[in-house]
Amino acid sequence: MNASEILFRPVTELAPLIKARKLSPVEVVRAFLERIEKVNPKVNAFLTVTADRALDQARQAEKDIAARRYRGPLHGIPYAPKDLIATAGVRTTNGSKVTSNWIPDYESTVTGRLNKAGAILIGKLNLLEFAMGSGQKGLAGPARNPWDLACSPSGSSSGSGAALAAGMAPLTLGSDTGGSIRGPAKSCGVVGLKPTYGRVSLHGVTALSWTLDHVGPMARTVTDVALMLQAIAGSDPNDRNAAAAPVPNYAKALNGGVKGLRLGVPSNYFFDHVHPETAAALHEAISRLKQLGVVQVEVQVRQPGLASSISPVILGAESAAFHQKRLREHADLLDSLVRERLEAGSFYSAVDYIKALRLRTLVMEEMRRVFETCDVLVLPAGNAAPKLEEEIVNTDAPTDPPRAPRPDTFNLANVAGIPALVLPCGFTAGPPSLPLGIQFCARPFDEATLFRVGHAYQSTTDWHKRTAPLNG
Repeated sequence: MNASEILFRPVTELAPLIKARKLSPVEVVRAFLERIEKVNPKVNAFLTVTADRALDQARQAEKDIAARRYRGPLHGIPYAPKDLIATAGVRTTNGSKVTSNWIPDYESTVTGRLNKAGAILIGKLNLLEFAMGSGQKGLAGPARNPWDLACSPSGSSSGSGAALAAGMAPLTLGSDTGGSIRGPAKSCGVVGLKPTYGRVSLHGVTALSWTLDHVGPMARTVTDVALMLQAIAGSDPNDRNAAAAPVPNYAKALNGGVKGLRLGVPSNYFFDHVHPETAAALHEAISRLKQLGVVQVEVQVRQPGLASSISPVILGAESAAFHQKRLREHADLLDSLVRERLEAGSFYSAVDYIKALRLRTLVMEEMRRVFETCDVLVLPAGNAAPKLEEEIVNTDAPTDPPRAPRPDTFNLANVAGIPALVLPCGFTAGPPSLPLGIQFCARPFDEATLFRVGHAYQSTTDWHKRTAPLNG
């Protein structure tokens, strides 16, 4: 198998070949390293490439598999995490000049579990500084969207989405505080899961907002995302918020079928400002699911904008508390937008914060009510990726255009702590032709149902099989 045949194949196709020793992990790692060398100068998704280490691990994986010590479907498969996830002995920059030379002496739980499953770290990925910067003034400049290099891959897990779309890695990790996995998944035409709060340990993940933060898997297919979640989910003694809820067999759930599943479509608010091209793709996706046996039900979310109103208070106060020392000692090294947001967050009072937390319980109760009438809630994932210059924020020049607002369909899942999955559902007419995405939400700890719906949809569509032209 030549390198080009490896790059865009899902893990579910590569893994059996590796297990049967028809494909070497060394071949796989080399194919992706060559791809990184070729296209990363254009896309800027990787901040660090661990080539020598990855090849050493690939050779060891080859020996282990030959000796019948096969660890499972991730054995010998490369992956890359967002560079705010600690990797022992490997630079972890947070996309910031402040921590540009930090080399952790410990491993995050998520990367540790992927390593234990036999996956191979191939490098670390670009991001908005500390998951909240402008993308323009951080450590290495912005990642670019492989579908059109003039466009944004969205953030803050920008490199995680761009690396997948460019064929530089088959699996990536992102973090999501207000849509930072799902936005890049939508903009880059890949799949991203924000798990239930507590489903995946946050140990070793630099905090933005510890009650809103999530870390989750990204890949080109729902099946590959399910494989990743299987490896990283579960309780963790190093993270008291990591839930002890049982982790089901996600691979089994994939083929459970969707006949009779109730798909809730909100009748208010969420679809109000969606671009007509996006709306058409969403409705076509819903129609496709109905053909597969899903039952559409109308739902109404009461006070639908509440999550978007309280999220900035919670995030602002928690991020200001976490970064207080950095803001005091290294303000001059921070992206001006990061500095501005941390300073603003420090002005929230204890009363503001506690009120926001109390209102958060209303959002959680409302979602419990909604899921009494449906099994899955469908929401837009935002419109197609904007141009990079539309997202530039320069606080030194107030006349610059403001940052494009994040779609308010994302904050709901973070505030309520429910799982949310984004996958591609179409493309704009163009030029350039850019990916469009659809978002599904479910009850807490019911990622399995999201995988059932997503896999059923991808089994009858080919949006996820398209490859970016890397024009621009």
